[in-house]
Amino acid sequence: MKRFWPALFFLIPVAVSLPARASDARSAITSAEIAAAVNRFGIPAAPQQIVLLSNIAATSRAPQLQVESVQRWNNGQLMVRLSCADTAECVPFFAELRLNPQTQTQVLAQANPAPVAVNLQRSSRVPLVRANLPATLYLDGDHVHIRLTVICMQNGTLGQTIRASDKDRKIYYTAQVADNGVLKGRL
Repeated sequence: MKRFWPALFFLIPVAVSLPARASDARSAITSAEIAAAVNRFGIPAAPQQIVLLSNIAATSRAPQLQVESVQRWNNGQLMVRLSCADTAECVPFFAELRLNPQTQTQVLAQANPAPVAVNLQRSSRVPLVRANLPATLYLDGDHVHIRLTVICMQNGTLGQTIRASDKDRKIYYTAQVADNGVLKGRL
């Protein structure tokens, strides 16, 4: 047994010095990037006026951020809902915008939440969702926005209300067809 001890002693440093495993390539979204998106939306804001509610990461170094809505939050400040232009880069998220009360009033007067863009040139007879095929359901509440993948229970044209279910067919939803493969509902 004493013969093998020196051999084991030399193996230990090799096992400890193995290179670390590469992490997934995610970059933190900064206050400066959010301030730039808010400025493009028409709200003058500095990075120091942005408060992140949690750490937000994207799959690319400089994602194209867009403001989806601006609303007053419980603490009197403004809450900005942002997302990446490419939905595969990041999930939608919120950031607090700390502005003086006069600027807040001006911002809320001009910034109305934009509805989901719908192509109205499509024929209302063309089904945009089909029965037994997946679609994306956006459920919106006062302070909650949820995106789910659902299975359509029937075909649906633009503006039509249809039924959909979760993948296991245990929960059923009623939602309105908003675009090709997109449903909208309220919480």
